[in-house]
Amino acid sequence: MVKDRIFELKERLIEAVKKNPSEGLLFSGGLDSAILAAIASQTKAITVSLESYGEDIKYAHLCTKEFNLKHYHKRITTTEAVDAIPEVIKILKSFDPAIPNDMVVYFGLKFAEEMGIKKIMTGDGSDELFAGYSFMKDINNLSNYIEHISHSMQFSSNKIGIFFGIEIIQPYLDKEFIEFSLSIPPEIKIKRKKGKIWGKWILRKAFEGVLPRGIIWQDKRPLEYGSGMTKLREIISLRISDKKFEEKKRSYPIKFINKEHLYYYEIYRNIVGEIPKPKLGQKACPACGAGMDTNAFHCKVCGNVQKWKG
Repeated sequence: MVKDRIFELKERLIEAVKKNPSEGLLFSGGLDSAILAAIASQTKAITVSLESYGEDIKYAHLCTKEFNLKHYHKRITTTEAVDAIPEVIKILKSFDPAIPNDMVVYFGLKFAEEMGIKKIMTGDGSDELFAGYSFMKDINNLSNYIEHISHSMQFSSNKIGIFFGIEIIQPYLDKEFIEFSLSIPPEIKIKRKKGKIWGKWILRKAFEGVLPRGIIWQDKRPLEYGSGMTKLREIISLRISDKKFEEKKRSYPIKFINKEHLYYYEIYRNIVGEIPKPKLGQKACPACGAGMDTNAFHCKVCGNVQKWKG
């Protein structure tokens, strides 16, 4: 019964949160972190935004009032953000175009370190396990896809957490919770209601009545958009002319997606060095030549994503 699955999901996630308590939470106000905030309402919730950009803070305030959270809003200037890019690239050893997402995690954990927090929760893994990304509705054999990525998921919060000496607590990645999530059929992870397709449907239903309706039924908001960090793309793009971009594209054996990708690569090249070549048993990334596991379809170095063929 679907109702039984919904009830069990709620109980299992509460258990995953409570068996490994933390002092803080990286809190975007999105569905995943809002659920964690509702379960662990005594935690210190940290929201990061780039100046006054993004909508995360609006949703975070909704939850703050609902659960009387100890909420901290860390506002970052564009200068601070741009200046921190080399350090983030050095920590991650990557020039993935998704760096603006990682910037949010970096500043959140940096602020947590300044507060003396040693253990912090994140919502990592929820989108992957419960089909939160819009592209997942078009994937054939979604169950196989989710099971495949469940064995190889990696998140920037882990590496950045090590850098700051903070333990990252990821309730959605609790071993028993992952096993349970894999048993849930895809038709109740993605569901069409009133003409709209909802990812993470069962997760939303499990905490309906616990969270405000505006939080439960909000659309997926990528971290870089919600925090305003996407503004960095515009700032960086203006630093490289179209002519220079075309020249640079011809000078490097890498398939760049956009100007920011090139910008991150040149920092990577200066700070990290050469792209790691494939080791025995690995394949080469078709976009940058980096070594990848043979069953992987996402390059951790350049961010290239190959089509799922499962």
